[in-house]
Amino acid sequence: MEIEIYADVICPWCYIGKRRLDQALAAYDGEVTVRFRPFQLDPSPVPEPLPLLEAMAAKFGGSERARQMFDHVTGVAAGAGLKLDFDRAVISNTFDAHRLVAYATDHGRASDMLDALYRAHFTQGVDVGSREALATVAGEIGLDAADVRRFLDSDERTADVAAALAAARELGITSVPTFVLAGKYAVSGAQETQTLLAALTEVEQREAAAHSH
Repeated sequence: MEIEIYADVICPWCYIGKRRLDQALAAYDGEVTVRFRPFQLDPSPVPEPLPLLEAMAAKFGGSERARQMFDHVTGVAAGAGLKLDFDRAVISNTFDAHRLVAYATDHGRASDMLDALYRAHFTQGVDVGSREALATVAGEIGLDAADVRRFLDSDERTADVAAALAAARELGITSVPTFVLAGKYAVSGAQETQTLLAALTEVEQREAAAHSH
């Protein structure tokens, strides 16, 4: 079964959703291929990395409200074994980060690369919009940092990522994470591990029934 995950690397629910899916897959004995599809929560350029709290306070009507939202998601993440430090996070445009995931996919390291990008953004305060920072993060998981930097400075995979982002919009995906199972069953949001496991099992049964007629 193919699972496509539409996600953005600065989306905390996507980080939680990926961790829960990883846990569900560890408990699932079917054959699964996971493909990571890019999505941008905000495609507008970010001229300089602003503290996330500041940016969100402006967006959601005050720092108190932003703080409550962050406290809530931090608690949920902790339950999934993830540490989020919103005081360090900065806002960034994620287009190049998505290109880096495409690069890592070609090297068989997409899942590790995504985990490293989430960690960089949510716990280390790394500007994941910076090509230099992205190359460093790639180097930390054993990819060739110099080659990654060369790749990011070229226009390789730029058209691919732009096309994939457009495809997500055409599919009507507006919130992430969205998991698409077997190309046709969509599960939206960072569902609990058990819920994802149940969905995998159900889709497997449906697909088997469809193919046996």
